[in-house]
Amino acid sequence: MDNLGLALTYDDVRLKSGYSETMPHEISIESKFSRNVPLKIPLISAAMDTVTEHRLATEMAFLGGLGVIHRNLTPERQAAEVVRVKNHLNARIEKPTCVYEDETIEQLINKRDEEELTFHSFPVLDRENRLVGIITKNDFDFCDQPSITVKEAMTTQVIKSHPETTIAEAYDMMFKNKKKLLPLVDKEGFVQGLYVFSDVQRVITGTSPNCNTDPKGQLRVAAAIGTGEKALERARHLIKANVDVLVIDTAHGDSKPVFETLKAIKRTHSRIDVVVGNISEGPSARRLIDAGADGIKIGQGPGSICTTRIIAGIGSPQVSAVYQCSKAIRGSGIPLCADGGVRYSGDITIGIGAGADSVMMGSMLAGTLESPGSKIFLNGRQWKYYRGMGSLSAMLSSRSSRERYRQKDIEKLIPEGVEGMVPYKGKLNDVLVQYIGGLRSGMGYVGAADIDELHEKADFHRISASGRAESHPHNIQITKETPNYPGQSGSQK
Repeated sequence: MDNLGLALTYDDVRLKSGYSETMPHEISIESKFSRNVPLKIPLISAAMDTVTEHRLATEMAFLGGLGVIHRNLTPERQAAEVVRVKNHLNARIEKPTCVYEDETIEQLINKRDEEELTFHSFPVLDRENRLVGIITKNDFDFCDQPSITVKEAMTTQVIKSHPETTIAEAYDMMFKNKKKLLPLVDKEGFVQGLYVFSDVQRVITGTSPNCNTDPKGQLRVAAAIGTGEKALERARHLIKANVDVLVIDTAHGDSKPVFETLKAIKRTHSRIDVVVGNISEGPSARRLIDAGADGIKIGQGPGSICTTRIIAGIGSPQVSAVYQCSKAIRGSGIPLCADGGVRYSGDITIGIGAGADSVMMGSMLAGTLESPGSKIFLNGRQWKYYRGMGSLSAMLSSRSSRERYRQKDIEKLIPEGVEGMVPYKGKLNDVLVQYIGGLRSGMGYVGAADIDELHEKADFHRISASGRAESHPHNIQITKETPNYPGQSGSQK
């Protein structure tokens, strides 16, 4: 096929089955998104403003995957989205939200509403920023006068510890004293961290074994940036917010501004992983790895809302793009993410079999409860709004979208995407159960016990149009959709 110049996508191939000794439930689907960022499940949510903000990113990490917060936000707002994910499941909060003793309860309630805080307990400081107490949900519940100060309502008998306290030590202290919060205070009385019992207990007892967490017990999260000085400033905000991995998110990853931005970040923040995209050719992947990329995102134009291949006339069908990039960097240890083009769970198995370590999805997640936006009722069913980051509306509303497609003149925009609606799918957890179930089933047919073995054993049939038609239900009028096969009404053809 290489000699013929033939390029294939998901609908063009099927994996060959083989001898198997592994049942689907025994298969390990752990993988990596970047050099130092692991995954419990190899699924990533796309950095799109109708797909990934803190709510979906939190649930993705809780279920074992990873969400990439989009960049159609100010740097400060994007960093705040990252903080909300990091603080959702937090064995140790390095920079806890504190309140002052002279604030009123009413002010504190307003602060919770304005900042959309989901917790009710706060360390209380004096105006010299020293710990003087704790205010908890109980204190709120039994306060009938919002005008009183926090000092009047707070608990002053506080169990505290030193900043070097381990998770195990914190668990023992909190369990013994029946306390849900453990402030970590230095010798001068300044708060240096906070343990929350519910999250500490999850880490100690393993009651959330599928969570994708960092060594501190916080959920992992990624965030997208662009190129140039503004991207470097955005990166500084995100790194300060403890983002786990940065994603240089452009339509053409093999370009001078991308290399300059990658090298600049690595010079000043060598410990942060940087994933770079998007590309679709093997030599591009090799160049990015040589420049220091910790992961690569593959896909130029495969997405259901992307028109790049039609408007610009470029791009490789996705399975061939993944295969060529994988072949070019074989042995490097750098993970590849197949971004876009997935319509069915079987496509995930195909993409990973072709050489990817993870799969990024947009439309497959856009219709979930946790994605941004409201449900729309139309023609007897529920929908959610979905748009490409190269769509005209995205470009008009955000400089980041224009920069992603290397455009500056707002009066002469050349869109490379469309906007529309996708069927409402329900809770993300229920959706991912189907996607992961399909992946495990496919790996079982191949005889692969883990992702590495799928890479080794994967072999493909190139199928005809008749073979493609035979793959789908045929000679039947489907009267009820199944959760893992939407049929024509839910496809992105």
